[in-house]
Amino acid sequence: MPDGAAAAGAPPSRPRRRGLLVAAAVMAVALAAAGGVAVAARAGAEPAATDLPVAGDVGVHDPALVVGEGDDPWYVYSTGDERENAGAVQVRRSTDRGATWEYVGTAWGPSDAPRWAQEAVPGVVNYWAPELHEHDGTWYLYYAASTFGSNRSVIGLRTSPTLDPDDPDYGWVDRGEVWRSEPTDGYNAIDPGIVEDADGTPWLVFGSYWSGIQVVELAWPDGLPAAGTTPVGLASRLSAPHAIEAPYVVEHDGWYYLLVSQDACCQGTDSTYRIAVGRSRDVTGPYVTRDGTDLLLDGGDVLLESAGDRVGPGGQSASRGVLAYHYYDAATGGTPTLGLREIAWDAEGWPVLATADEQPG
Repeated sequence: MPDGAAAAGAPPSRPRRRGLLVAAAVMAVALAAAGGVAVAARAGAEPAATDLPVAGDVGVHDPALVVGEGDDPWYVYSTGDERENAGAVQVRRSTDRGATWEYVGTAWGPSDAPRWAQEAVPGVVNYWAPELHEHDGTWYLYYAASTFGSNRSVIGLRTSPTLDPDDPDYGWVDRGEVWRSEPTDGYNAIDPGIVEDADGTPWLVFGSYWSGIQVVELAWPDGLPAAGTTPVGLASRLSAPHAIEAPYVVEHDGWYYLLVSQDACCQGTDSTYRIAVGRSRDVTGPYVTRDGTDLLLDGGDVLLESAGDRVGPGGQSASRGVLAYHYYDAATGGTPTLGLREIAWDAEGWPVLATADEQPG
């Protein structure tokens, strides 16, 4: 079983369907909000999508990125390694704006493992696909507990006043279950992502295979489901094995952009993961592609896919204009590796991730 996968199974590879080209656009300099990352493009040229070189300890699956303000550290939380601290979520830090990463431990130790999750999902050996979100001075850490090929899954929550492991106030308090799925459900409760709407209401997007991506309303300050909320479908794949997961919603200029990972993760250099997108004026959809195809009807414009030694990019998150994802490095035999890339925006308001020589076709 691949270590640290954010998938509910290891399905066979399926034929890759390329999405639409990201259109050429006229852009001036776009400055990513508050993070200080500039993306420039010449008038009449495609907007630039720029890799951020990374070094150090970058062996991750499913990175949850937090870009610090100014000179503050950057953090990546990622899927746990079953060989360490009972599979707890891993923590990495960069003090040089994402250039160099150091491993600084796990979010909890073996004695503080979520026993309730192990009871709810027998066979759990590690915790998958974390998400980090700050609200009113508190950090919320969402994560998934599941096993391969099963939708008996739970999403859990912990909170901490800080991300800094060196801060005396640091510590992730277990807040228990957020959402679960059973074999009788048509969805899979893993791969959590959080987005706030224009009114400040938090929403949890999640899902993997089965009927695809779902969203439920949460409530502050506990970060748990709002009373009476039920899942609403956002995106799916129509053909078996229904390979879509790892949802993440980015708000930009009044639109909500749903990023998803399509096709097969966690198979090393045989992985066919790719990142696709649709957008909506509302968090709850409908999300559509450039040509109006609903993501519930197998839509999704491809943003980033395998190219060169970068195989199977996916498991994405974003912070302050920077996208984080993992891929399998063919140059090292398929090592899972952190990728960071600036997000550019074209004149029609669509995100651009691929560099000029990587454009999906």
